[in-house]
Amino acid sequence: MWGLRALLNKSTVIEQASFFQQTRNTFILKRRWPPPLHKKNGRLPKLKARHFVYDLIEDTNVCKKPDLKVILNQFVEGAGNVGDILTLRPNVAYKEFLLPGLAVYATPDNLQKFKAAENKSKESSDFSSPYVQRTINCLSRIVLQITMNKTTPWKLESWHIKTSLRKAGFIVPEEAIIMPPKEITGPDLTLQEKEFFITVIINNKEEVNVRCRIHHWATGLERLPWEEFHWKKPLEALFPEQAEILAKMTLPQ
Repeated sequence: MWGLRALLNKSTVIEQASFFQQTRNTFILKRRWPPPLHKKNGRLPKLKARHFVYDLIEDTNVCKKPDLKVILNQFVEGAGNVGDILTLRPNVAYKEFLLPGLAVYATPDNLQKFKAAENKSKESSDFSSPYVQRTINCLSRIVLQITMNKTTPWKLESWHIKTSLRKAGFIVPEEAIIMPPKEITGPDLTLQEKEFFITVIINNKEEVNVRCRIHHWATGLERLPWEEFHWKKPLEALFPEQAEILAKMTLPQ
């Protein structure tokens, strides 16, 4: 009988799982009342209750953590190239670079492995700037509208492209613009239904093609009607040799 009761009691006992987690907590304290001194090799005086009263000097949990240095192990758009050393806030370094595997700690072994240095030359980098890829992506997705006069004769020049790019939010010097292979003159309303591309050189190294379309502008009755979402409409290439490249370029949605 007793054996059966003990077996039932043993089977109904629910064990509570214990969870232990290590935390990094450091508190710097100072005694409010210092304990009395004692003679060398003498008996230690007995501490009283007031000797166990402490004042908090510093709590490391709320202190500002120092910046963390990491080394990029691949090109990161807007950050840098392989081997670049970044100094970041700890939470940014952990969440955006270390956890995704985009960077490693700047330890002596990693510095030697990636041949990293804070003052290294950028001439051997794959990209001339950390923001080049972002700039290329933005320029390759836009449809640049070049507004030309409908009544006055004109010839398309690089300063027209520069002005149109500035209106779109890009500052590009004229010497960084490569015009189409043939001259474009007007006014010619057949250009309204055609497109071409120009090439922009970034930092004298990278090149990106920009889709362009000409829009004839006039006032009064000469003004052309507005076409809604005209940038989504695919058009015929003005120059046949550019048709293949234009077909591969994506239109904005």
